[in-house]
Amino acid sequence: MSTEHQGSRDHQGPAGTRQNGVFRTKTVEQSIRDTEEPEHELKKSLSAFDLTVFGVGVIIGTGIFVLTGKIAKETAGPSVALAFVVAGIVCGLAALCYAEFASTVPVAGSAYTFSYASLGELPAWIIGWDLVLELALGCAVVAVGWSGYMRSLLDTAGIHLPDVLSGTHDGKFGFDLLACVLVLLLTAILVAGMKLSSRVTSIVVGIKVTVVLLVIIVGAFFITGSNYTPFVPPAQDAEGGSGLTAPLVQSLFGFTPTSFGVMGVFTAAAVVFFAFIGFDIVATAAEETRNPQRDVPRGILGSLIICTLLYVAVSVVVTGMQKYSELSTNAPLADAFKSVGHPFWAGLISFGAAVGLTSVCMILLLGQSRVFFAMSRDGLLPKTFSHVHPRFGTPYRSTILLGVLVAVVAGFTSIDELAELVNIGTLFAFVVVAIGVVILRRKRPDLPRSFRTPLVPLIPALSVLASLWLMLNLPGETWLRFGAWMLVGVVLYFVYGKRHSKLDHGTRNPR
Repeated sequence: MSTEHQGSRDHQGPAGTRQNGVFRTKTVEQSIRDTEEPEHELKKSLSAFDLTVFGVGVIIGTGIFVLTGKIAKETAGPSVALAFVVAGIVCGLAALCYAEFASTVPVAGSAYTFSYASLGELPAWIIGWDLVLELALGCAVVAVGWSGYMRSLLDTAGIHLPDVLSGTHDGKFGFDLLACVLVLLLTAILVAGMKLSSRVTSIVVGIKVTVVLLVIIVGAFFITGSNYTPFVPPAQDAEGGSGLTAPLVQSLFGFTPTSFGVMGVFTAAAVVFFAFIGFDIVATAAEETRNPQRDVPRGILGSLIICTLLYVAVSVVVTGMQKYSELSTNAPLADAFKSVGHPFWAGLISFGAAVGLTSVCMILLLGQSRVFFAMSRDGLLPKTFSHVHPRFGTPYRSTILLGVLVAVVAGFTSIDELAELVNIGTLFAFVVVAIGVVILRRKRPDLPRSFRTPLVPLIPALSVLASLWLMLNLPGETWLRFGAWMLVGVVLYFVYGKRHSKLDHGTRNPR
């Protein structure tokens, strides 16, 4: 069968009608066949354990070391543990949808690939464009945070970097040498192969989880029961922003968030939710998994369950060690141990945080390069970026390009305000994947699904509503920046992607 005929046949709708518009879908069968082309075939080397490690590695970052104390002090008190449970449930709804898609369409690209199979090419491009921004900024933000921890440790050792090499801070322009070097080093590791990347990640995650477990075990001996009273502090009106800095839900409906009280738990959940971001990265590695139908759902759900338990345990311990109103908002875990006279454990926590952020950076880079690779293989981005390394079996060109760009962003940019774009991008992906599960169930009920999301369409609908609610809690200026990035993406699609798409090629060259 000729290539043109094959492309044309795969371009047919369910009833055999040709799809010529921007909502043309790429069949699951064609997506899987594309993974078998020699020059575009990724090496399969990952197990369920590797995927779980990746998930834990990217989820446990600054959230567990910083966010716990900040939210306990300002929003929820000791009931921050309940907020983590609520956020874990919201993520679990999205995880169930991701697990079905990843086991049905075990192809690199995560939400991008899932959207292509269910919603169509333009929505797929938009979500792919969104993911590239989300993961690039996420990696840059984390690299800058890692650099801060490392400079602190170097200062303790008597080694001081000049201000010009310490990044942009307090209005002073500089180059963040450590953040740039970290990203470039991790890029080289990713180019060298997924198995090497998983081994490095396993070591780093092992250190990080050990530190977290030590915090839980050792901290349990310093808990004072009276610190838990009241477990749910009396409700207080929270101060909201104004104009574009106010949460969108406040600007649209006049709703003012509440600190403490029962509603404070849900307000806190909207914030601590972002500590869970990253489990969806596991789905981007589906194509490099030996048995994706079985192992990807295990990796996604397993990593989410493990991290939820760790978050809850840490929040219970830290609010028991020190009264919530006295917790530090910068380094709550470390300062809680200092408050009980144990600075050694405080230093160990700082070390664990610095090491832990390394794995977060690596896995965000991994996910970004796989989305870019998948879009290139479909012709929506230049084809040169979909070639794999003849020895390492990795998409080395897209990995190097994106690694260098992220290194530059991390080195030269202060991106605190842009960090919220990571959050809105992730939530947008959650919405698209949940809708896609329902659509693909109706369009292709015949597809083999080794994992099925329960209670469809109820679970996807709840996932969409929960994600939209959290998106509405983000500032209006974040929505404007997100909209501007999406607009640029749509323009690029019509200028380049639509005309170079493999599906478009199949339509213009029918037999």
